[in-house]
Amino acid sequence: MKPRLDAGRPLVGYLPEFRRDPLGLLESVTRRHGPLAWIRVGGRDVYIVNEPECVQDILVTHARKFIKSRTLQRARQTLLGGSLLTLDGVEHLRRRRLAQPAFHRDRLAGYAQTMRAQAEWLRQSWQESAEVNMGAEMMRLTLAIVGRTLFSADVDGDSTGIGQAMTDVVEMFDTVLMPFANYLERFPFLPVTRRLKRARRRLDDVIYRIIGDRRRSGIDGDDLLGLLMSARDEADGSALTDVELRDELLTIFLAGHETTALALTWSWYLLARNRDVEARFHAAVDSGDRDFVERVFAEALRLYPPAWAIGRISIEPYELAGHPVEPGAVFVLSPWLMHRDARFWPDPLRFDPDRFLPANRDQRPRCSYYPFGAGPRACIGERFAWLEAALLLSVLGCAWQPRLARNASVDVNPLITLRPRTPVRMILQRRPLTPRPHSDDRCWEARQEDARAEGREQRESDHPQL
Repeated sequence: MKPRLDAGRPLVGYLPEFRRDPLGLLESVTRRHGPLAWIRVGGRDVYIVNEPECVQDILVTHARKFIKSRTLQRARQTLLGGSLLTLDGVEHLRRRRLAQPAFHRDRLAGYAQTMRAQAEWLRQSWQESAEVNMGAEMMRLTLAIVGRTLFSADVDGDSTGIGQAMTDVVEMFDTVLMPFANYLERFPFLPVTRRLKRARRRLDDVIYRIIGDRRRSGIDGDDLLGLLMSARDEADGSALTDVELRDELLTIFLAGHETTALALTWSWYLLARNRDVEARFHAAVDSGDRDFVERVFAEALRLYPPAWAIGRISIEPYELAGHPVEPGAVFVLSPWLMHRDARFWPDPLRFDPDRFLPANRDQRPRCSYYPFGAGPRACIGERFAWLEAALLLSVLGCAWQPRLARNASVDVNPLITLRPRTPVRMILQRRPLTPRPHSDDRCWEARQEDARAEGREQRESDHPQL
């Protein structure tokens, strides 16, 4: 089916709707025009693509005919610089080759111990009946893991400042994308300009400190930072400059913990709302059934993909399902739309991890599920994220069953990533102790130890003289 143009309002097209409610616009246009829609947004041709074969064609088969979206081009100018996320063509390929060894399967096994240790620390620090912002808890946890595994750096003391800086950047990004945004920095007295510069400076301070500490140590190391610092250009033997290192580290730093933290937050939210699945999840954690834990995470990524839309701009003539498209057109590929499409996901709003059993998974076409993208630009940290998520859910779920706070109402906020519009407030509830199982149950032992530790802390608070 060839797309037909829906121009919307004169001059502005669908720009007001896109800025006000992008997910609502994508859904309404797709309902009216089907899986291939052609609209105008601010004078530009925009193709909304929700057909798996076409998604695969754009992201995989003909990936060279497209460059990253205007969103990431602006991100390069305002914050991220030239990095894996924002570069295109030969330079992107070069950077990916430099970073790829840090995410090799053998190296991931070495990261698992750090991931588990950080999760155990958080599990033991939680207090019964405490109310927490689950999003902030997951951000703090994944930030510490990225710092330690990929940069061998302790960033715990910076977590609050980094979190606020990230929130500032994400919330301001709509403004950064406006046509007049290029002129903002000419007016340093504007609140939005000051806020953006303050956030960028805070993040730069952390990243350049990590780079400086590593250079002064004289140790290359075998983490991502060490690999990037020791890498040399094949043509002239040059190394990455501190600015290039900053761009790469900042991108991995932000993307490597923001997206996973969001997906974990949505996982806890969905488990709390679906007690039957939660019971199966805890049984899987107790028995060491990692497959079911991963299916829980996969289903959370389906319903709430952190990268809710992927943008591409054509740089060569292209045919979309037989429809000729001129260079310069914008293509919007939305995992949010695809993952909730009843053609591939019966009863799409139901939380059902069994959708990812091999028999069910094999029935779906490729690119009907793509939370990490696809093709040469797919997320380099996908394996890292799967390992991290399975470990963190297992370690925390071993002892806790968080409950949504009373009257908690959570809606999505589609900014750069799919964030909750309001904090996900949850009450920490410890799982009940049960008789020791006949088999060797590491999870049972951890719950017992946590309970003993909590009892000691309670006795000490009741009797300070102890």
